[in-house]
Amino acid sequence: MLLSLSLIIISSFILSEICIKLRIPKIIGMMLAGVILGPFVLDLIAPDILNISSDLRQIALIIILLRAGLSLNIKDLKVVGKNAILLSFLPATFEIIATMIFAPLLLDFTLLEAALLGSILAAVSPAVVVPKMLLLMEEKRGTKKSIPQMIMAGASVDDVYVIVLFTSILAMAKSGENFSFLNFIQLPIAILSGILAGVALGVLLVWLFKKYHLRDTSKVLLILSTGLFLLTIEKLEFIPFSGLLATLSLGVTILAKYEILAKRLVIKYEKIWVFSEILLFVLIGAAVDIKSLPSLLIISTSLILILLSFRAVGVLISTRSKNINLKERTFAVFAYLPKATVQASIAAIPLSEGISKGNIILTIAVISIFITAPLGSFLIDLTKKKLLEDNNIDQPNII
Repeated sequence: MLLSLSLIIISSFILSEICIKLRIPKIIGMMLAGVILGPFVLDLIAPDILNISSDLRQIALIIILLRAGLSLNIKDLKVVGKNAILLSFLPATFEIIATMIFAPLLLDFTLLEAALLGSILAAVSPAVVVPKMLLLMEEKRGTKKSIPQMIMAGASVDDVYVIVLFTSILAMAKSGENFSFLNFIQLPIAILSGILAGVALGVLLVWLFKKYHLRDTSKVLLILSTGLFLLTIEKLEFIPFSGLLATLSLGVTILAKYEILAKRLVIKYEKIWVFSEILLFVLIGAAVDIKSLPSLLIISTSLILILLSFRAVGVLISTRSKNINLKERTFAVFAYLPKATVQASIAAIPLSEGISKGNIILTIAVISIFITAPLGSFLIDLTKKKLLEDNNIDQPNII
């Protein structure tokens, strides 16, 4: 296992640096490292690591949600207005609906399998989008109309929306049920119970941190353990409950109640994420059976491009505003293209749960990362100076 970890870290750093030099997101290098080291090529990753890869991806997902929650200020959502709210669900909904239309036609999926695939593909990648938007804010490009803030806020909630849908659809797929009113009435219950549990635990932890002195490292571990506990409750399935949404609400509550601490904890989680990110993308690369890639590449690429066109329509509708011009709306379309982090976290779950099309779903998700992460990153960098205003006033307006 030690040799495997060493090879994973060294190869990831080497291939990531090569990708950075080529102006490609470094996560592509990490995934390539996983493909090369994985069981379908060199087979240099120890079985002990592969056996717990699903659990490691779940931990990475909890870290993603905690980072998002501790950074997601509700006041920012109010500032950027209805456009961010629409961006948080409308483009993803368009993409999921398009998947349910075209996946059965192109891949012989059932409606439920297509919905499951759509809920995996529809999320925006915070690993690509957030750093790009933060850089734009530092450059004061598009900040007068809060374009980077709008995209970042919408993308953060978009991930949670898609993940909640994914967990609900996966539960239906595992039980062998098809779409029913009863299944969907459980969704708002799961959302509400998740939010309430996250807020309650967030308030409790804030009280604990203010009353008793703990090192920030201890607080990080305690919050992370709470997130894992919430995910475990969801898996018990005794009530409709979203552990992932509860985890996000936990972070948001800590930020609202104890902002100074939240800002310190985000830095800690970013440091943890450096290693978690390597494991996440290497292991998703290792899980891909490259023998299935050639037969799926053309049809999957066609499907992904169709879905992106539907997604673009959703973004354009979401950003309709008298204060946002067509150039800025077009930039938002490009910023909403990259897929990576959420797909890497959840794409292998259907396969591990025994879903019949699990391997195909995983392969398509990986192909979508290889296509959209570089494409979105490239278009953001290429068009930001042409499509966004360069201004000196970093004071967001209500849009």
